[in-house]
Amino acid sequence: MGTRINLRQMHLRFSQDIKSLLQRLAQQPLTLGDILAETSERGFCLVITLLILPFLFPMPPGLTGPFGAACLLLSAQMVLGRREPWLPKRIANYKFPRPFAQLLLQNLGRLTKVLQKIARPRLAKIAHNPLIWRINGFCISLLTILLILPIPLTNPIPTVGILLLTVATIESDGLLICISYGITVLITLFFGFIGYAVWLAPSLLPSIFK
Repeated sequence: MGTRINLRQMHLRFSQDIKSLLQRLAQQPLTLGDILAETSERGFCLVITLLILPFLFPMPPGLTGPFGAACLLLSAQMVLGRREPWLPKRIANYKFPRPFAQLLLQNLGRLTKVLQKIARPRLAKIAHNPLIWRINGFCISLLTILLILPIPLTNPIPTVGILLLTVATIESDGLLICISYGITVLITLFFGFIGYAVWLAPSLLPSIFK
């Protein structure tokens, strides 16, 4: 029974970390730098998760650029193999507004119920491979670029891919990491199809309206 409880606690590591941070955000201003200082290596994925989580829901205008830039900067450091995250002072000193934190808290419960069912420590050799850390960073960077593209109503699509990768990394879930790679490919193809359709549109419109 004790082993089962311990495993359950491990499975809840992501949701406990995020919930604890968001509860603190609801009580007092907390900067991204504070979160990175407290979480060290795991701060990469925790901060990325906090930054992209709002894109699953209606977002206030003007946040896509700054939040996306911070995600891109952190994921690029993962690609380079860094284990200690760094942000410029201007970004590190950003404080989450209290109403914004409360909005995150309201939506967190439903999300963590799903994540608890799909994420757990598996395939440790894959999850802890230094090369996988870099590949995860590359995939997150790619999905972040797709996220910040000015395409209406598409924000949740790359957000799901990023979220799966960050959760899989935090939970050391090698299987979910592999699944996330497949989802990243599908999302990239989807956006490629949109881009191709936009490129063809000028030549197709005249024939449609004949």
